[in-house]
Amino acid sequence: MIRKTLYIVLLLFTITSCRKGGLKKVASFPLSLKEASAAEMIPGSSLIWTIEDSRNRNVLYGVNEHGTLIKEIEISNAKNIDWEDLTSDTYGNIYIGDFGNNKKERDHFTIYKVTDPMAIEHSTMADVITFKLPPNFKPMNFEAFFIYQHHFYIINKANKETKMFKVPNTIGNHTAEFVCSFDLDCEDTKITSAAISQDNKTIVLLNKSMLWKITEFHSDNFCEATIENRSFNHFSQKEGICFKDNQTIYVTDERVWFIGGNIYRIEID
Repeated sequence: MIRKTLYIVLLLFTITSCRKGGLKKVASFPLSLKEASAAEMIPGSSLIWTIEDSRNRNVLYGVNEHGTLIKEIEISNAKNIDWEDLTSDTYGNIYIGDFGNNKKERDHFTIYKVTDPMAIEHSTMADVITFKLPPNFKPMNFEAFFIYQHHFYIINKANKETKMFKVPNTIGNHTAEFVCSFDLDCEDTKITSAAISQDNKTIVLLNKSMLWKITEFHSDNFCEATIENRSFNHFSQKEGICFKDNQTIYVTDERVWFIGGNIYRIEID
């Protein structure tokens, strides 16, 4: 009780010095979705896809822009150890990142590939991609990833240093490759979700109070690209981000008591 109360107080009174920009609420999730932990859109569909994180059902949900639940797909061969983020490819396949590791006890992680979710009625078996960290890296907690040039780019959740790794988008077992470390230049840099635009020119990283926009990158040298931060001037436990188009993004947050459980829209240009 005390912990939740302190959390809400911090949400209401935290002040940030980064560049400000507002969110526009467009809908709320159904009350049955308390811990919406991701957001993703796929080509040819207006649904916003989401999941719930650890200890919740192994289900992929699709809601419309009014927050109405339209699709509910059980991943029959998956266990929700700690599902954290969603990404997708140009063919409309969705990938579920089961790589949350708050207690730093996991050394192997899973990505589930859900092929053509719009064609699935109620249940499906996913293809499975697994990875471990390179040697000499201690266990980390991950909550964000995106696809670029046939690889997953996976970002850890940490305040001291934000690291990025990559894994081939190929069914099977892999050892991740370290890409780079970000200098995000803000007090709270715990990344909770990531997304890349349809034209592959803009990447966004999310935390509870702001986003970072990454542009002007060449190949996958993202850490040396142009990075701008933007505060929402709005505080809740934001866990999902995705592109509606190349300039418009959706942001989602978890419901904590009477705060959150919503879908927001923001223009990033």
